[in-house]
Amino acid sequence: MSNEKLQSHSQSLAQVTKTLQIVKNSSFYVKSSKLKKSDGRIMYGRLFNQIQKEPIIEGTPITEKLAVDLRRIVFGSSTIPPKSEWLKMGFNYHNSNKEFSYGLKIVRNTTSGLFSVVQAYLIKYFLFNKKKNRNVVPEQLLKPDKVEQVEALWTSLSDLLWIVGEKKNCKICLPRSPPCLQSSSDYFSDGLTERLHIFDFTTLEDLRAFLKRYIYVFLEESGPGALLILYSAILTRGISQTSEDMKTVGSCFLSGEDEGLNCIITLLLTGRATPFLHNGVVYVGDEDHYAMAQWGIMSRSDIGFLLYNDRDDCKILNESKQPGSRLKTPNFPIWVTFNSGHYGVLFNTNSELLRNYHAERRFELYYYTVEGSCLTMSVDTRYKKFNKEEENNDREKTEDFLSIPLSSIEKLIHTKWEDAAIVFKGITSLT
Repeated sequence: MSNEKLQSHSQSLAQVTKTLQIVKNSSFYVKSSKLKKSDGRIMYGRLFNQIQKEPIIEGTPITEKLAVDLRRIVFGSSTIPPKSEWLKMGFNYHNSNKEFSYGLKIVRNTTSGLFSVVQAYLIKYFLFNKKKNRNVVPEQLLKPDKVEQVEALWTSLSDLLWIVGEKKNCKICLPRSPPCLQSSSDYFSDGLTERLHIFDFTTLEDLRAFLKRYIYVFLEESGPGALLILYSAILTRGISQTSEDMKTVGSCFLSGEDEGLNCIITLLLTGRATPFLHNGVVYVGDEDHYAMAQWGIMSRSDIGFLLYNDRDDCKILNESKQPGSRLKTPNFPIWVTFNSGHYGVLFNTNSELLRNYHAERRFELYYYTVEGSCLTMSVDTRYKKFNKEEENNDREKTEDFLSIPLSSIEKLIHTKWEDAAIVFKGITSLT
């Protein structure tokens, strides 16, 4: 073979190698992409390219009344600027194919609860998606690539909102320009709410296709992704019905009280923004007042909720307002947690954990925190004590990576598995 042909083949091989590297490093799937080979011919292939930002079209423009109602039910007022953190919090993952690539970058503020719910749904997708190869070990399932990260997000957001709509219908709001209304005596512009357009869906398939198309809106690092999901959940539930759900704790989610923030959790997990975590309906009253219905959790949800607060003034809260069995025993072994003011996600990788008595005797739990660390522990429900020598890490060193003491995490777990022996195995952190 002549030197010219060898050189030509070498150049072609280099071009193919470069193409494969592009495929590996890019983030979205595009058909029929064109590449020029070294001899000038066109080679058709499949490439992962950057997510295409299709313009948002159609939708029903928001009215001033609806904008006022949304701002009031979330922030408490429509005439003062809302919390800026909600206008600049998009959904961003840690680096793909690495430790914590299943995890979102979460900031500890009033958006943490919503992000923890979305994180729980993402873990559910990565671990228990029926389409995935069941022969893959959980550790590998929790190291998705960029394409899997994006697919998991639009799928999880769709499933979450579909549950809020009782699996019958759903509303999504997305921003468009120009704004639909201007500032007035009743409404102060925030740069987002006045630009919203609302889209209605009656099938999960259409909802998923829509979110897949416009997922880039939610992925913007300083974008309004978190607030768009909360607004969409409220619109899906209905303004009046959401207000009725919350009437015992005030008129807005961000009232400064824990119960208001936890109403975001119950809305996204169960479709009802209730502050009551017990099973079913409880009627409360006395001889001087009519009994009032307190609507709690009406059925088991896919994701659970565990609650504990170690402040002295919250001892009554821990006893009287503990989640009922429907939140403590969800369909999947994943729980959003609220522990002494800190949100997190607790999970196990065995889908049969809560359905098999033997599996629940001794098992592993993982506690993912908003700070970007994951605590591994072993839980044994057969014994109330364990050998301290089983712990292979220094408790004080472990607590350096956590914002809450390990004893508080133990008490949180005991709200579900009372008196279980807990052995802390170690912690992995991004820092």
